[in-house]
Amino acid sequence: MNTAVDYARADELAGHLVNGPLLDLAADASARPAALLVDLDDVEWTEDLVEELCALLDGVTPVLIGASANPVPEIAAPVLDRLTLTLAPEAPGDRWVAGEVAPVLAGVRANPDAALALHGLLRTTAVVPVPTGLVAEAAAYSALLAGPEFGRWLAAAPQRRPGTSSEVLQVERIKNTLRLTLNDPGRRNAFGHTLRDALLDAFRLPILDPSITAVEVLGNGPSFCAGGDLSEFGTAADPMAAYRARLGRSVAAALHQIADRTRIDVHGACVGAGIELAAFARDLIATPDAWFCLPELGMGLVPGAGGTVSVARRIGTARTAWMVLTGARVDATTALDWGLVDDVQ
Repeated sequence: MNTAVDYARADELAGHLVNGPLLDLAADASARPAALLVDLDDVEWTEDLVEELCALLDGVTPVLIGASANPVPEIAAPVLDRLTLTLAPEAPGDRWVAGEVAPVLAGVRANPDAALALHGLLRTTAVVPVPTGLVAEAAAYSALLAGPEFGRWLAAAPQRRPGTSSEVLQVERIKNTLRLTLNDPGRRNAFGHTLRDALLDAFRLPILDPSITAVEVLGNGPSFCAGGDLSEFGTAADPMAAYRARLGRSVAAALHQIADRTRIDVHGACVGAGIELAAFARDLIATPDAWFCLPELGMGLVPGAGGTVSVARRIGTARTAWMVLTGARVDATTALDWGLVDDVQ
């Protein structure tokens, strides 16, 4: 795919899309720009313009980045809903992020296939039922495992040794409460097959036993969870094997079933799966030192532990896209302001 970024003013977008390369279906897909930067400044917003832009953008698949140096008015909200994200000092609801365009475009240019997959996913996973969203995410993630962007990352990644902890999850029942503690502190509670299977077994207990009225999840060591076990990345036999595993061994799907009984306390690094899974809980409590990051795009992937479903439902698609496209850290204060966590204690 071409890594160039096209540009158009919002009020000239109709003519640009009709005559530009984004909708030239006869052209080689690799020649089309990876993203369209939409200038939202100095636009005379009218209902007719909004209706026209919405109809156009519903049929456009590339990453769509809105940018404005000034607040975007409420009338433009339906247009913002169709953009991947908007960078502006203020916009309706949770449809925007305050920040610079350059880091977002750098992420798109570095891994345009993964960015395109993210844009399509977030249009779906944030609004369909949770199980349907998880299926869509699993399909996109598994397909990207066979793509050139993940292949480049995997070839350059340093060799990592698998974990050796024999008890990666501590399980304790206290009256009607099930307490689960991630217990691989030396590896920052990396989310690998062993921890995944242990969590699945543990979550089945409250699914089958309604007398368990509360589930608590904690993490030992300096971090709650530093994300996926990198030593296991790329070990699936093929994309379909990866897809079947994600559907059949989905911790996110199990956690979703008991979310209304679950409290998760996080601290330190909450990376990838460390926030994607935690975001499903009804109560997500962070310590002041907690920080959050979705780094998968840098590997040529999208979030694969449920993040396009759970995180997007908490903070909206624009902020989720920003976290993924930039790979930037979000501190506890910002996370609370956005609604990514419910309290900081």
